[in-house]
Amino acid sequence: MRPADFLGSEGPFSKSLNGYMPRQGQQALSDAIADVLDNNNVLVAEAGTGIGKTFAYLVPVLLSGKKTLISTGTRHLQDQLFHSDLPVVMRTLGIASKVSLLKGRANYLCLHRLDISTDQMFLTNETKDHIQKIRFWGKSTISGDISEMSEITEDARVWPLVTSTVENCLGSECSQWDDCFVVKARREAQESDVVVINHHLLLADMSLKEEGFGELLPSSEVFIIDEAHQLPEVATRFFGKTISSRQLNNLINDVVAEHLKDAPDMYDIRDTADDLHTAVSDFRLALGANNQREAWFNIVNKPALKKMRDNLQAKLTDLADVLEVAAERSKGLEQCYQRCMLMVRNLETYGCVDTASENAQQEYIYWYETFTKGFILHMTPLDIAALFKSHQQSHSASWVFTSATLQVGSDFNHFANNLGLENYQQGNWNSPFDYQQQSLMYLPEALPEPSSYDFTSKLIEKAIPVLQSSGGRAFILFTSYRALNEAAQLLETKIDFPILLQGSLPKHQLLEKFKMLGNAVLLGTSSFWEGVDVRGEALSCVIIDKLPFASPGDPVMQARLDAIKRSGGQAFMDYQLPQAVIALKQGAGRLIRDAADYGVLMLGDPRLTNKSYGRLFIKSLPDMPQTRHLNDVKKFFALRKAASTSVPKTVAVDI
Repeated sequence: MRPADFLGSEGPFSKSLNGYMPRQGQQALSDAIADVLDNNNVLVAEAGTGIGKTFAYLVPVLLSGKKTLISTGTRHLQDQLFHSDLPVVMRTLGIASKVSLLKGRANYLCLHRLDISTDQMFLTNETKDHIQKIRFWGKSTISGDISEMSEITEDARVWPLVTSTVENCLGSECSQWDDCFVVKARREAQESDVVVINHHLLLADMSLKEEGFGELLPSSEVFIIDEAHQLPEVATRFFGKTISSRQLNNLINDVVAEHLKDAPDMYDIRDTADDLHTAVSDFRLALGANNQREAWFNIVNKPALKKMRDNLQAKLTDLADVLEVAAERSKGLEQCYQRCMLMVRNLETYGCVDTASENAQQEYIYWYETFTKGFILHMTPLDIAALFKSHQQSHSASWVFTSATLQVGSDFNHFANNLGLENYQQGNWNSPFDYQQQSLMYLPEALPEPSSYDFTSKLIEKAIPVLQSSGGRAFILFTSYRALNEAAQLLETKIDFPILLQGSLPKHQLLEKFKMLGNAVLLGTSSFWEGVDVRGEALSCVIIDKLPFASPGDPVMQARLDAIKRSGGQAFMDYQLPQAVIALKQGAGRLIRDAADYGVLMLGDPRLTNKSYGRLFIKSLPDMPQTRHLNDVKKFFALRKAASTSVPKTVAVDI
């Protein structure tokens, strides 16, 4: 039997799963993946919302019996795949493969760091309380996965103190090695038929960097890259380097803790660490105002900054010198010395960058960010295609890259070029949803250009009657926080629906409140454009203010555009436009998540109709009916309201 037979109307899924609806696109995609697995090929597959791509790849993977790595974009998707989807498919197929879930080391309790956590500097009462709770939990947990500790939030300050990084892990010389949760998870992954990881871990294993341990890739025969549109950006971050105030202060805290534990008589360690702490603060002040995101070349030759950078370098070197002597006392102090030397070398790189090389071909983009009390110095690779290509081609295996948003128009070249993919098969399996009946695209007339000072206020004027027609139940997605905040103030006195703002609550709590209220209007920026799944009538309208072009003032974007121009390319058409198309597809994809969903997509950017490239955006979106008239929006919702009161809904299972 082919995978399509298992997923068809006479297959086991139809017979055993309530609400299961066979889909031709899902069956065709599953067969295409099976062919790739049989022939060690590469497939780039766009699978529209509702296709059920997860089951489409799980069925041929489990039937093949091949050792498989499945990489997802987020921990949430990992958990859903491992705890929900995989068990259902295995049970339905009657296959008892050994499967495992592997996360990055920061998701597991580190017993050594838990032991020394109370010796850290500047512990608050809340953090001390959290440490005690974690100690109690640590005695009973089997996995050590910190997600089990739901009573402590993910962003709590305690987690970096009791989890490890590659820099502070003691490795096999750790006294807790035999009980290490990371080691146990990795060992289980090596012995499994199917391993669920995330993109960061995939890249780590490829390059033997950071969490990478190198044992998984050589033995894997199949790689499934889900949410593949995220991979180029994750790879860019992964293959880059950073020096941050957090890294430096974490080093200082660990040095003090290890000093108190294994070298309390070496008083110069504490004194030198204190000097470095002061130097970190002085360097942050020299960087200037908060919330900057600029090219390093813009400030590299400022005398005050150069002086503080040199001072930071000197104090970091001083700490390395005393740690070199202390390193023989313990593995922990030796590890601190190695971390310190790595930071010395990275900071030296920044010291060698000057304006003379600004216009030269650079392997890395040098830029910095500032926060209220912190900073990050970035070294971001200009192009990761060659890096990824060399790693991907070094493994003789089948590769499947899939997502709902990989094409620009009907072209996969932008995605493939970003990763250096060659000789790949491609295909687009459209959504089974009836967008002609379920949706309406509204392109309001008479809006000013997006750069106009009054654009947001005019957009909200156009949006209010739409929100009245939809009964709230809407996302309004913005390309900037400034526009979000302005819109929130305008809406506050003009609509009676509950208004929810991104940042007012953690994301998952905000979404739960949105669903519970049933008539809310949620205002969000980039993090709500993708990875958000709200089904049913609670979300019946998505309003997007502008086409999501990345800011040309962003230092990474600017460097890439300059590189494209130097090579004779067209920066806008080759990079900015495709990136914006994919981002808009993600935002628009929030609207219809189920066969019973319906709604209006309002796009406020007039460039969709008055610029030639606007057609590419429209072509890339689902095939929705379009209107420029508000009355059509009102009729759409009125008809849906009438229908919903007379016809019961049938909801399909999305798999």
